[in-house]
Amino acid sequence: MAFADPASIAEGWYWAAPSRDVRRGRVYALDMLGRKLALYRGAGGVARCVDAYCPHMGAHLALGRVEGDSLRCFFHGWRFDGEGGCAEIPALGGAARADVRIARHTLAERDGLIWIWVGDRAPAGEPPVHEALKDFERRSLLVSRWRKGCHPNVVLINAIDEQHFKTVHNVPGNALILSTQSLTPTHFRVENTAAPPRSSWLWRIVSRVYGKDKLCYEIDYFSGATGCVRFGPRWARLHLLFATRMTEDGGAQGVTLALTPKSKGVFGPLIDALWLRVAALGGAYFAVGDTKVFNSIRFDLQTPIPADRTVRAYVRHVEGQPLAGAWRDDRAPLKAVAE
Repeated sequence: MAFADPASIAEGWYWAAPSRDVRRGRVYALDMLGRKLALYRGAGGVARCVDAYCPHMGAHLALGRVEGDSLRCFFHGWRFDGEGGCAEIPALGGAARADVRIARHTLAERDGLIWIWVGDRAPAGEPPVHEALKDFERRSLLVSRWRKGCHPNVVLINAIDEQHFKTVHNVPGNALILSTQSLTPTHFRVENTAAPPRSSWLWRIVSRVYGKDKLCYEIDYFSGATGCVRFGPRWARLHLLFATRMTEDGGAQGVTLALTPKSKGVFGPLIDALWLRVAALGGAYFAVGDTKVFNSIRFDLQTPIPADRTVRAYVRHVEGQPLAGAWRDDRAPLKAVAE
């Protein structure tokens, strides 16, 4: 795929909506990477997502209503079961049509988000999270929702651009020396290899907190759409997740989550709430000053220098990712009803 090309969609898991926003018994219209969808939560509490248009006359199913775990079209009352099959047509005496169905998309709910698998193949694993959290039960906090005026791939460059940490955030130039590794075709890791400098009173305090450890800053990228960050000293549990997706105009829409492994004991929720708030403060600090860049940038790395090595490695990785194929073709062939 071409980097930051609106016509290219990488295969992978993409966030659809915060779980708390999708209420039981409601239908929501969703534009997901150029495909029109209907998202709903049935009576059993399970979220489902189908193509938006009824295969009868093309009415948008978000205008319909939820009945149990089924979805009934507003226009002519056709009912589709939880698997997308046509279960009832009122004008045919309530008969079902086994040859009529709407495409149902694979969903997962993790860390307070509903994720949709975008791709022609079966899902590859679960929705993304940092490797350090993968084997733990987790708590999450929705920190922010945001929009940027550039492609999501460009937004995620921000977290691995060593130069901008110095020029925008006043981080000493020797505090971050990043290494990169493509672990799989869809999983890219960036890790800091430097120790905290002692260039000022603030950084001398940071150095004492870390002791002999390196300055922990690790990022796992998945499908060029989600960045999972781990930061802080060894004894801290600070994690942020930046989930993005492309908007209709080629910009980026995203959410930021704070994550932490669940603590045990009666005070566990209180301890975890503290870690989540600290992580959220870290995310807020690094967001200051960047938004104006990503609302006006026209990314085109024509004059790379050695300091751009992490950005160049990320661009190469994204350009080698598998594509989602015919995802944008959101109108399945219509099935005619026998008279």
